[in-house]
Amino acid sequence: MNLEEYFARTGYKGSFEKQDLETLTDIFQHHIRAVPFENLSIHCGEKITLDLEHVYNKIVRRKRGGWCMENNQLLGWVLKHLGYDTSFLGAYVFNPHQNAYASIMTHLVVKVVIDGKAYIVDGGFGVSYQMWQPMELVSGKDQPQAPGVFRFTEKNAIWYLEKMRRKQYIPNQHFSNSDLLEKKECRKVYMFSLEPRTVEDFCFQCTYLQTSPDSLFTKKSICTLQTTDGFRALIGWTLTETTYNYKENMDLVEFVTLQDEEVEKTLKEKFDITLDRKLVPINIKGFYTI
Repeated sequence: MNLEEYFARTGYKGSFEKQDLETLTDIFQHHIRAVPFENLSIHCGEKITLDLEHVYNKIVRRKRGGWCMENNQLLGWVLKHLGYDTSFLGAYVFNPHQNAYASIMTHLVVKVVIDGKAYIVDGGFGVSYQMWQPMELVSGKDQPQAPGVFRFTEKNAIWYLEKMRRKQYIPNQHFSNSDLLEKKECRKVYMFSLEPRTVEDFCFQCTYLQTSPDSLFTKKSICTLQTTDGFRALIGWTLTETTYNYKENMDLVEFVTLQDEEVEKTLKEKFDITLDRKLVPINIKGFYTI
């Protein structure tokens, strides 16, 4: 495990000397545009483990992606070795279908402190809720980014993240009512406390999310990647490509349904992923929105 190999994977060629916000943002953006958020291991007979060396080999050497516990663990390791003041936090993801936050802590994020200011760095959420810049941990302040306007609010030592999106233009009206399309303009994302966590705090959740029939991740095969102007996502057989601010205050959302034989080729061409085992795509309706 070494930083040079990681940076070759993400394409980052900037400075390693400064532990400032500008450098952090640059490293972070290279990560989210090179490393997909994906759960494909579950759907091709592989086990997801939180062992850091295994995560490193998977993402850096095998050029795969991972979910939050993999992406953010690796990102935290990189930042810590560069000299950043980092810690892990645990979040409870909002479920729009139940209109409630999850009852178990399933989302790992990184907190970074620079010159006395705290920031949340989350490279493991994917789709349209993936932040593109570290977010200052301050309550009630709108933080506009390319994906939309993010905002933290704090109440009784619990922090809440929400995001406001733009209007959407969907050329293929067949998908205008798709459950892969976010309907609300303002959406709750997750909640968390500032209690430091360790990777060991997520071992049960890692097993649960890849085995339980109630888990989103067993119901959907998901691969998403941020681009320079939006993101792309392959969920089951549906490929979505979103362009942010395609027109003034409007995002372009394009949908295509793939045939079985097109899935593997699309993973390589759109996400630079080559799987070692055969993927069995799945997309049980009603459990996921973008």
